[in-house]
Amino acid sequence: MADITGDQRIQSEVLEGLATAVNHRRWFVELALPHLGDNPIEIGSGLGDYAIEWAEHLPKFTATEADPDRLVLLKERMAEYSNIDVKQMLLPVENPAGEYSAAVSYNVLEHIEDHVGALRSMKELVRPGGKVIIIVPAFMFAMSQVDIATGHIRRYTKKTLSAAFVEAGLEIEKVHYANALGLLGYYTATSIFKLAPKEGPMVKVYDSLVLPVTKAAERIVRPPFGQSVFCVARSPQ
Repeated sequence: MADITGDQRIQSEVLEGLATAVNHRRWFVELALPHLGDNPIEIGSGLGDYAIEWAEHLPKFTATEADPDRLVLLKERMAEYSNIDVKQMLLPVENPAGEYSAAVSYNVLEHIEDHVGALRSMKELVRPGGKVIIIVPAFMFAMSQVDIATGHIRRYTKKTLSAAFVEAGLEIEKVHYANALGLLGYYTATSIFKLAPKEGPMVKVYDSLVLPVTKAAERIVRPPFGQSVFCVARSPQ
């Protein structure tokens, strides 16, 4: 079984804080939506914020969580959504059915020691030709005490993430950085001022003022750096 490291309490605090970054979440929802197909599975759904927004556009969606306590909260929250199924899942999965149109996982892979094995397991969860969609934090120079406390083993570049996908037997369709200004803000907050991205004025100002400008600019020009790396790959036919 792949180990997911980190302090669950701190992870929950950060998740709750980032849940207030509505514009950021909607941007990242939009990135994955064209690739999800009709029956995707999310690995590491956390509090379910992305799952709820994706499921609005889909006939069926499966949300998963490895942590038992967070799984209970996830099931309670998803009870009112008839098209969302909730499962406990920790990668790698034994004897995956390969029934899903896509496997999507945001900010999870950086917690897993055997990240290639995790990607390989996601590949086996989807149908031949199905997609694996990943977002991970970018650039090791931005590794902070917040990363360590929340269980981040590594941060990525386009090159290192692509190498992991290829080693897992996936065919890359697109890979790019996202949220360039967010990287600068994250590094300043966490490495210089030693702050965590919890709910509060800092997150609200970033989400309402900085994020829309960044999103608009990156629709025109892909930046050479960003807070995150976004990758879409295909399972071989």
